[in-house]
Amino acid sequence: MTNRNIQSGFTLIEILVALVVLLVGMMGAAGLMVRTVQQEAEAYQRLQALNLLQDMVDRINANRGVAACYSYEANGSTLGYGVTSLTSCTLGDAAQQSIANTDLAEWNDLLQGNSEQIGSAKVGAMVGARGCVRQISAADQTYRITVAWQGMGETVTAPAANLCGKDLYGDEKLRRIVSAVIRIGDLS
Repeated sequence: MTNRNIQSGFTLIEILVALVVLLVGMMGAAGLMVRTVQQEAEAYQRLQALNLLQDMVDRINANRGVAACYSYEANGSTLGYGVTSLTSCTLGDAAQQSIANTDLAEWNDLLQGNSEQIGSAKVGAMVGARGCVRQISAADQTYRITVAWQGMGETVTAPAANLCGKDLYGDEKLRRIVSAVIRIGDLS
């Protein structure tokens, strides 16, 4: 008599090992997808911030005669999230004041997300978006324009010299900023 061991199929242990390996792989793929979506949202928010930053640079350059009216961070205040009233420009002539006041009101609305709405919810801006314009030097008309918002996850701490949105997002590692320094030339 010959003793033959014929295996016809998988054992229960082999099936369980294969399921564990498959589940670990699927959990890794799911984690990768979550991280990818988070990074995509961060990149989209950074793009929105850069667009808002360039928008204010253009507005100041277009109304350079009263550029000091745009300096909104001197007293520690910001534009955007949570702002309900704005101060009025008192420099220049009535037309320049009107333009500056309109520019600041429109930029404030953009920072609050008014560019896109779903029902009554404003969804067109970053999370907790704030904007700051600080006059660095009155002598050569240099301004720092900054847009700050709350990121999705922790990263390096923003520079301490840039105070826009500082201590407003809980952990400073959640604060994101983009900033530009401009100098207004005297065209007269």
